[in-house]
Amino acid sequence: MLFLIKISSAQNTLPDYLKTAAENNPELAAKFSEYNASLQVIPQVKALPDPKVSFAYFIMPVETRTGPQQFKISASQFFPWFGSLKAKENAAIQTAKAYYEDFQQTKSKLFMDVRTSYFTLYYIEKSIEITEDNLEILKSFKKLAAVKVETGKASATDELRVDMELAELENKLALLRDSYFSEQVKFNNLLNVKKERSVVLNEITKENSFEFNKKIISDSIKVNNHDLKALDFKLNALNNIKTAARKDGMPKFLIGADYTFIGTGENNLAGTDAFLIPKVGISIPLNRKKYKAKVFEVKYKQDALTQKKENTENLLQTALETVFKDFNDADRRVQLYVSQYEIAKKALRLLENEYEVSSVNFEEILRMERKVLNFNRATEKALSDREKAKSKIYFLMGR
Repeated sequence: MLFLIKISSAQNTLPDYLKTAAENNPELAAKFSEYNASLQVIPQVKALPDPKVSFAYFIMPVETRTGPQQFKISASQFFPWFGSLKAKENAAIQTAKAYYEDFQQTKSKLFMDVRTSYFTLYYIEKSIEITEDNLEILKSFKKLAAVKVETGKASATDELRVDMELAELENKLALLRDSYFSEQVKFNNLLNVKKERSVVLNEITKENSFEFNKKIISDSIKVNNHDLKALDFKLNALNNIKTAARKDGMPKFLIGADYTFIGTGENNLAGTDAFLIPKVGISIPLNRKKYKAKVFEVKYKQDALTQKKENTENLLQTALETVFKDFNDADRRVQLYVSQYEIAKKALRLLENEYEVSSVNFEEILRMERKVLNFNRATEKALSDREKAKSKIYFLMGR
């Protein structure tokens, strides 16, 4: 049974939760469907216009030397200017790539949200454990104070102080349990599973294992961030759309054929079908303002996207500075609170020993016990904050 429990726990790691979110999240599925839809545009835009086939029946047959014309079948095909279809195909391909990067950005954000919720649950669970442990410590203090009061070595107010501390902690514990359930629902909704499903949380190491410096992260953001890559693909698409717009302003060619059926004439000669080929035509775009406007429209869109990309780069660098500051702050707090926690525990033990043999101020013991509780919780909060900052950094990097 222990072996099975270990296997079950090993299967519920953070990577497993991320995999479940990627498979189940409806928003991510919607983005992938949008990407698939964009792929279906490619065969549409690279196809020639539909050929035209027409049938004409002569109500009043036109007499010819070999007989009357009875009906005619015509077929024709328009051909756009050279390279026009290729430009449109390339534009559709680049647009599809932009949709794919949008899908990847949504997945990256989903992973960041899952990780953030996961580490929030970790902190709340640790806070519950620490608070429960401190409740037990306070109960032992109450017993110790009761013994001192019975022997006349302490005031009855010591017991009352413990009761007040116990009531306050129990109230915090109830809030923490409510907060845990609320965050659990949020976490499971991200995974699109039952909201009551329990979450297995693994310990966070106190050592900082983050392997990147700010310069490497900044370079990675410029190259790999999915928002920036999507904007690049959109700019590439607009370049091809501009090319296609220019070529739309060039002539289009028509090639076709007419086949006329000839009936039997009055001279009783058998009719001879006349096959007329080729039929050649050209479409001349005379409304030049329309095609120039198309080109300028694309140009303004390119300018807007270029400015948007520059603004996005600035926002990403600002976000990097903020999150890197948060990461360093959390890492410093981990080191500080681990040290402060150990010192506070030693001080608490000394005060307990003094209280057992003398009439040391009991309120000082309770104050030190609160410091132990706060430093312990602050350590777990700093660990959680550090992991959340790492998650945000990975998101900015497009990892």
